[in-house]
Parts: sequence; structure tokens; C-alpha cells
Amino acid sequence: MAILENDFLKVEVSAKGAQLTSVYNKETKTEHLWQADPNIWPWHAPNLFPVVGGLINDELLVDGTAYHMGRHGFARQSEFILLESDEVHVVYSLPNCEKTLQVYPYKFDFQVLYTLIDNALRLTYKLINHDKKTIYFSVGGHPAFRVPFNAGEKYEDYYLEFETEEKLVTHLLSPEGFFTGETHPVDTPKNRLYLTREMFKDDALVFKNIKSREVCIRSDKHDQSVSVEFPHFNYLGIWAKSGADFVCIEPWLGCADTAGKHVDINKKENVQHLKTGHVFEAAYFISV
Repeated sequence: MAILENDFLKVEVSAKGAQLTSVYNKETKTEHLWQADPNIWPWHAPNLFPVVGGLINDELLVDGTAYHMGRHGFARQSEFILLESDEVHVVYSLPNCEKTLQVYPYKFDFQVLYTLIDNALRLTYKLINHDKKTIYFSVGGHPAFRVPFNAGEKYEDYYLEFETEEKLVTHLLSPEGFFTGETHPVDTPKNRLYLTREMFKDDALVFKNIKSREVCIRSDKHDQSVSVEFPHFNYLGIWAKSGADFVCIEPWLGCADTAGKHVDINKKENVQHLKTGHVFEAAYFISV
């Protein structure tokens, strides 16, 4: 477990999945991250790699060969290596190994970097291609934030405020978690999406054409807020376990399969690619 701390925040990160496990606001004495109740949803903020979402038949196709791959990939279940750490910075590494090559035939080093910058935490995904061929991959975040922030408040007191005024459309998912090809408009008066317990009964809201690059969790009852800024990510998922006291704001580069379209990784929607010897980086920020 790595602990980062400055005058504003105390943050904890686990080597298992390089997962963020605590974001504590020292000024308000508030824990903002969901504390992974195993009876409801046993995660805090999993890192998604090398796929985002579900695969048809739990199979990843690479050059026509099928590899078993669970939802959101293997990184969140993997033990990372601590490369470096100080009071405000930590780097975890997941290099390829015999086990990863059995399910993902690429040679790589996937790193997750955390840096405290005043009242913000920067989370950076870094991928290094050690292979002799182009790597295809998806990557994303899945942080779950506690809502309500304080005792005595209601979930419905809170809303998500989008950076830009826009007409949002969610892409619908099947019960199995695959896109159906259908869409539905999402009402956001004054850039606000008010949280309700029924909002996620049909799975996540998925925005593929979103213009906003920042979403804030706010309340009409006080001035406390949490924001997620995702300048490098073009897809966004919003999700919560039905009835649970949290909401996930998920920046993605990649997404689940579309029902009936089981395609090779290099043809997957929003897939990323990285040439031999090159380095990929993308970051998002959590601010309080």
C-alpha cells in the first residue's frame, strides 16, 4: 500500500490492480472514494486494461485467434510492481509475463502513475511497447465516489454538472453488457444530471460523442464537490450499482463489444494502437 499526502489530500493506492483505495479530503475530513463493500460492489477504482467493458463469449480475438478475457481485462486483478514512490508520487508497473502472454499476445509494460498536485490527484496510464509489432489495446478508469458525502443527506440531493452545455445521448446496453445499436437522449437541464436510485437500472450511461471534458459531483445543500477532468479520453461511462451509495465517473479509450459483432482487436470500436518502441500516455484528474 502506497500513501500520498499533502496539505489538502491523503491518498492510498494498493499494489493489487494499482487501484486507488482512498481519497481523503483533509480540510473537510471527508472520504470521497467508495470503500468497496463486498456485499454491494467490491471495488474502489479499478484500472481497465487491455480491454474496457465486456467481450462476446469472453473472448478477445487477435489475428483470428481467440483468447479468454474477462470484463475490463486483467490489470485490475493483477499484482503490480512498485517502481518508485515519494510523499506525492507513486509509479506501479505491470510488465508482460508468461501468464499475460497466454491471454494477450503482446510484450509491454503497463504503468499507472499517481501524483498529488495541491487539491488534485493526477492519474496517468502509460504503456510501453516492447514488442516487434503494433500493440492494440483499450484503457480506462472506473473510480467510484461516495454519494452522499455527509451523514443525513440523500442520494437525490446530488447531481452531475457537465462542463459544456450539450445534448447528451446514451448508447444502450443489452442485459449481457453489449451495445445494442440503440440510443436514448439524456436530459441535462443547465448542464445538470440529477442522480436517482433508478438511473442505472438498465446498466451504465455511456456517452460516445461527449464534448465536456470535466464532470463534477455537486449538491444543492452545500459547496463541497468532486470533479473528474479527462482531457485525453473521448468516451465516458456513468454508473452505479443499483441502490448503492456511490457513482462512478469512468473515462474510457475503448468500450464493450456490440452485440453480434465479434471482431478482431484491431477492428474494435475506439481501440488504441501503439507502434514498436513507442510510449502511450493518457491522464485524468480527480479534484476536491
